[in-house]
Amino acid sequence: MKRDGHIHSPFCPHGTTDSFKQYIEKAISQHFTDITFTEHAPLPKSFVDPTPQQDSGMNPDDLMSYIEELQHLQQQYAQDIRIRIGLEVDYIQGYEQETRQFLDTYGHLLDDAILSVHFLKWQDTFVCIDFSSECFIDFSKKVGSVELVYDLYYDTVLQSISADLGPYKPKRIGHPSLIHKFQLAHNEKINDTPRIKEVLDSMKFAGYELDLNSAGLSKQYCQEPYPPFALINYSQTIKLPYVFGSDAHCAEDLHQHYNVILPI
Repeated sequence: MKRDGHIHSPFCPHGTTDSFKQYIEKAISQHFTDITFTEHAPLPKSFVDPTPQQDSGMNPDDLMSYIEELQHLQQQYAQDIRIRIGLEVDYIQGYEQETRQFLDTYGHLLDDAILSVHFLKWQDTFVCIDFSSECFIDFSKKVGSVELVYDLYYDTVLQSISADLGPYKPKRIGHPSLIHKFQLAHNEKINDTPRIKEVLDSMKFAGYELDLNSAGLSKQYCQEPYPPFALINYSQTIKLPYVFGSDAHCAEDLHQHYNVILPI
């Protein structure tokens, strides 16, 4: 099985308008047999998106159209490729109950899902940690240091793993070293290997999968996958299940760096 389990779509408010069929036809042409569309789920209604355009999550009014269109495409391409309907769900500290209610309502319509941390809470405000290098550096000054931001991120990922989000909680943890996205911008060497191992160990113990995410290799200030290669090797030594994810936000980036990461 050749699988890509982290793909965005024309329903992404900060992506491209590339059609589902563009993604699907490319996947088939590259001999993928199993793909999951994991569009950013709508954010909790009471949560205020801190990004300038407030476009981190799908428009709630589009959710059923997204699902229904993919249901149709599943049937259309059933003989060529397995298409899974999924979402990338945000874990947001303090919004666990609303997230559970969302999953209780729509989880039965999904074949797959990812739980990710993009927002960090600091003194009753939130920041989107992967929005821009400028935002990251400004936030690290407010918190006190880059290392403290890293710790806050890993603490939040660990909270996401232990959170009770109900029976439809995603079983795959998204890009667990996303905090590295701007490491070549802040240019500080942070020894966070023990923290990443702590996260991977917790995922293994709790029965979760790893989103083996290649997108960081294409990010100007990252230049490595999430998690880094050495930690990918560690995840294999502890036999942590993984699913490759290109995290493509346009058809051009679909399956990016697959051959660099796999076979591992």
